[in-house]
Amino acid sequence: MYFTLFITVLVTAVFLVVAAYVIAKLIGPRTYNKVKGEPFECGIPTHGSSWIPVGVGYYLFAILFLMFDVETLFLYPWAVMVKDFGPLAIVSIGFFLLVLVFGLAYAWRKGALEWK
Repeated sequence: MYFTLFITVLVTAVFLVVAAYVIAKLIGPRTYNKVKGEPFECGIPTHGSSWIPVGVGYYLFAILFLMFDVETLFLYPWAVMVKDFGPLAIVSIGFFLLVLVFGLAYAWRKGALEWK
């Protein structure tokens, strides 16, 4: 039963990807010029190479932002249904928040939140 469902989903996914590719090739624009291949940002022509190294601080900051964004995503359903939960659920969410607070304190202490 599940194998048939898996094969059906897999075939459907492959079909949709191939169909999207074929439709894009059939009705998409076919013009190409050198300007389209150049890097472009905010309507201003770039100066120099676009392949410059980016500081690791940007990545750390983005990862921390995503971590706390996902935390909010997990906390919202809990906050909506808090009246229906028992004491064990409240202890569980407290532990979840405690782990996140320790993670934030660790990142703060290591200087990951400082913009250099």
